[in-house]
Amino acid sequence: MSIEKATAIAPSNIAFTKYWGKKDEVLRLPENGSISMCLSNLLTTTTVEFQQGLGQDQVLLNGEIEAGEDSRVIKHLDRVRKLTGIDLKAKVVSSNNFPIGTGLSSSAAGFAALSLAASKAAGLSLSEKDLSILARQGSGSACRSVPAGFVEWLDGDTSETSYAVQIFPPNYWDIADVVAIVSSGKKDVPTSVGQQTAKSSPFMETRKAHMGQKNELVKKLIKERDFQKFGELVEGEALELHAIMITQTPPLIYWQPNTILMMKLVQKWRTDGLEAYFTINTGQDVHIMVEQKNVEKLTKKLKELAEVREVIANTPAEGAGLTNNHLF
Repeated sequence: MSIEKATAIAPSNIAFTKYWGKKDEVLRLPENGSISMCLSNLLTTTTVEFQQGLGQDQVLLNGEIEAGEDSRVIKHLDRVRKLTGIDLKAKVVSSNNFPIGTGLSSSAAGFAALSLAASKAAGLSLSEKDLSILARQGSGSACRSVPAGFVEWLDGDTSETSYAVQIFPPNYWDIADVVAIVSSGKKDVPTSVGQQTAKSSPFMETRKAHMGQKNELVKKLIKERDFQKFGELVEGEALELHAIMITQTPPLIYWQPNTILMMKLVQKWRTDGLEAYFTINTGQDVHIMVEQKNVEKLTKKLKELAEVREVIANTPAEGAGLTNNHLF
């Protein structure tokens, strides 16, 4: 087993069907499976090196030092150390090309990249399945950023059966996810905290009962490339997810006024002939699904809005991968 410097790049992903709530808090086993797509322009790059003589782990995230033994990054490094038996501390430098903490699944990209870079730096060559299992323990949705393209997170009851697999490659369907950044601040309640009270919603049991059927349907619609029915399902699923959050105790309201404005505009544009559908993760920024032929038209509309700070267009992307372009 050779110790070396390793750098990984991993994408964020957009969940068409969402996971909310956990069967197991420690292992991050979700209440239900989910279907997602890796995103080409929401990327995290992470370099890891286990070094002799380091007294403690050094973690630099987007230019800021992350301190403390309770850090999620350091806990994840501990998982890698446990797998390999090495006891060296590590230097970690990570950089995102998109805002973090606003519901764009930065932790998904971050922990997928960290899992690959750290395991490789420690001398491991994990299978895609094992890498997905490792990533899930850092951040649940990170397991979906390991395989490429269109991905299913399997609904497992154990750590070994809860991981993500590719269902279709990136080039299977010419759709796009155009992100409208409508805020700059981080959300008040992190996703991992918000999920802890998911079961307090009176609608949670109803949701769980039909998620398996919904996942099968969305896979069928992707396979058939039925954009209208796919878009309707994805938009309805996002609203259902937020209905659960809003009816939790305490209630979680991630939307901001500009979030609602974007949702209403997407519906208006659809009435006017631009086939677009929104979806929203656990945050305030809005993902808009269109066919790739309509990206330019949608982007132009978004850039004309004072409320939209940034527009990021994404196509289905590769999953986590290694690069030789180290950050240090």
